[in-house]
Amino acid sequence: MADKLVFDIETKNSFQDVGGENNIEKLEASIIGVYSYNQDKYFCFDENEFAQFGAMLKQASLLVGFSSKHFDVPVLKKYFNFNIAAIPHYDILEEIQKVYGRRIGLGLLANANIGENKTSHGLEAIAMYRNKEFARLKEYCLQDVKLTKNIFELIKNQGYLWIPQKNIPQMEKVNLVYNEIVSPQGQLL
Repeated sequence: MADKLVFDIETKNSFQDVGGENNIEKLEASIIGVYSYNQDKYFCFDENEFAQFGAMLKQASLLVGFSSKHFDVPVLKKYFNFNIAAIPHYDILEEIQKVYGRRIGLGLLANANIGENKTSHGLEAIAMYRNKEFARLKEYCLQDVKLTKNIFELIKNQGYLWIPQKNIPQMEKVNLVYNEIVSPQGQLL
């Protein structure tokens, strides 16, 4: 059966290192974190193991991420000899932007909806890579995958998320839709 994968990447370098966001293809991935629904298991791949993630991608019916269409997929496409962007994709941040009209960080969203916080941020992950703190880097990346998965589960199960408002204590309820893809044989993909 086709798999659903929740994923996140960290990079070796920053936009500043490559001349800005217009050069996203020059960013290099350091690590890929993933959750497989079929295996009910988390994985973390370093740059020598990206082919293993590629094998998982070939079995995927859906990718789930946070700002993954804008960031993760463009960075990763150079590592695979197939079009990763062709895999059906649910980008949580993109869906929020469509409905709500603005971006929100994963940390704020996770805190508001599941009471959990991020342990670090992307620039710190680059420093972890450069300082060879690989165990810490993997832990951080997988924590972001777990937050993303938990938020995706909320969207599937309740159909909305709470979005913190700027400069006021109230939150806004934002309805989000995720519909399971059903194969011609009637199986959930």
